[in-house]
Amino acid sequence: MKTIVAMTVLVSTLLFAGDINTTLMKQGEAIFQQTCIGCHGADGKGVEQGGFNVQPRNLSKTILSEEQIFHVAKKGAFYWGAVVTGMPAWEYVYDDASLHAVAHYIYHTFGKKSSDEAKAYEYDSSSLSEKVIKRGKKIYSRTCAYCHGKQGHGQGVATYNPEQSIFPYDLTKIILDEKQIFLFAKHGGEHWGSQSDDMPAWGVKYDDETLMGIAKYIEDHLKVKR
Repeated sequence: MKTIVAMTVLVSTLLFAGDINTTLMKQGEAIFQQTCIGCHGADGKGVEQGGFNVQPRNLSKTILSEEQIFHVAKKGAFYWGAVVTGMPAWEYVYDDASLHAVAHYIYHTFGKKSSDEAKAYEYDSSSLSEKVIKRGKKIYSRTCAYCHGKQGHGQGVATYNPEQSIFPYDLTKIILDEKQIFLFAKHGGEHWGSQSDDMPAWGVKYDDETLMGIAKYIEDHLKVKR
């Protein structure tokens, strides 16, 4: 049993080691050209799709790691909290090896710069005071819940307005880790590849400590571990 676990860890480490693998790049590019380019475009910046309520993401601004890209490609965006999306679960078309290859290609061709930007940002919420964490919960209930809902399911009162179609993520399912939640809240959705400005940059209103408190509240109390 220990041998199996060790081999699994080793394979995972090799798959997401960070160095460019020319074989994976070639295979991933072929899949991208065949399947992904129609929505995300040759430059990864997204092609406007008629009839889509939410347009394809700009992959050149993605905050996701290579591993996270793999999981989104495999399970689709609905699995990770999207309420409306055109991003399907490709696990029914491609095996894991193929999806690892396309994730490798997307990350190193389009997303590495923005992902590295996110990684470089220093983040440590371990020393936040109980007061700050309570403030995070209070601000979430007062501000974020308007769109994302009290329990984070993406069904806040703002979604009831037929004059303004917005589609907040279900925060209980999101693939983002705590630091990424913080960065999304700080810089807003467009900064990280969303094609709309529904998710504002809250860094213009709240300081980093406060935003960390919100991110920690979401991570610890709303998000379901999967």
